[in-house]
Amino acid sequence: MSVFRRFFGFYINASIHVALGVVSLSMVSVERLNISLNLDLLGFLFCSTIACYNFVKYGVEAEKYLIVARPAHKPIQVFSFLALGFAFFFFFKLESTLWWCIGFLTTISGLYAIPFLPRSKNLRSLGGLKIFLVALVWTGFTLVLPAIDNGLDTFQILFPEAVQRYLLVLVLILPFEIRDLKYDHKALKTLPQRFGVYGTKRIGYALITIYVVLEFFREELSTTSLAFLVLLAVVLVLAITNSQKEQAKYYASFWVEGIPILWAFSIAVLKWCFSSP
Repeated sequence: MSVFRRFFGFYINASIHVALGVVSLSMVSVERLNISLNLDLLGFLFCSTIACYNFVKYGVEAEKYLIVARPAHKPIQVFSFLALGFAFFFFFKLESTLWWCIGFLTTISGLYAIPFLPRSKNLRSLGGLKIFLVALVWTGFTLVLPAIDNGLDTFQILFPEAVQRYLLVLVLILPFEIRDLKYDHKALKTLPQRFGVYGTKRIGYALITIYVVLEFFREELSTTSLAFLVLLAVVLVLAITNSQKEQAKYYASFWVEGIPILWAFSIAVLKWCFSSP
C-alpha cells in the first residue's frame, strides 16, 4: 500500500493528473467542434502542462528557478525537465501557425509566476486576477489551439464555445479557491476572501447555469448532447456543493480535477458503443 501511496502522491504532485485533464478537455474540443485529432498537439499539451505547472508550484521556491529547496521535490524537478524536453520535441512538429498562440499563452503562464520586473509583482499576486488568467490559459490551450490547428477560425463557431470553456474552467477552479482560503494571503483578494464560501458557491452555481443556457444556443443539440449536458451540470453542482474550507486532501486535486477526464472518457465510451457492430 505504501508503494501505491508514493506512486499516487507523485502522480498528483508531479502534475500528471492535471496534464491528463488538459489533454481530456482538448479531446472534448475535438468532438464538440467536429475537428481532427492531432497527436503531436496532445503530446505537447501533456508535456508542457507538466513542465509549466511544476515550475509554478515548485520553481518559484528555488533560487534562480534551478536549485530545488526541498529534497522531496528533486524527482519532480527531473521529471519536469524531461517533460520540458519532450514538449520542445512535439512543439517543433507542430505547424508554425500555432507557434504565435503558444508563445502568447506561454508568456502569460510565465508571468503568472515570474514578476514583470525584478522588484515588481507577478500576475498571480494581482488581487482577484488569478483565476481569470488560469481560465484564459486553459481555454487557449484546450480549445483555441485545436481550432487553429484545424484552420477553424470562424468567430461565430469558436466564440460561444470559448465562452463556455472559460466558464467551465472557472467553475473547476472554485473548489481550489475554497480549499486554499486558509493559506492564501489577503492581498490576493480571491473570491472566497471577498464573498465567503457560501457566496463563492452561489457564484459557481450561477456560472454553471449560464453554461447550460449557452448550450441551448448551439445549432444542434441532440439527445446525446443533452444527456451529457445534464450529467456534466450535475457533477459540477456536486463538486461545488461539497467544496469546503476543510476538505479531503485529494478532493480538489484529484476528484474535481478529474472531471474533464471523466467527460472525455464518457464521450469515448459512447462512441465505442455506437461504433461497435
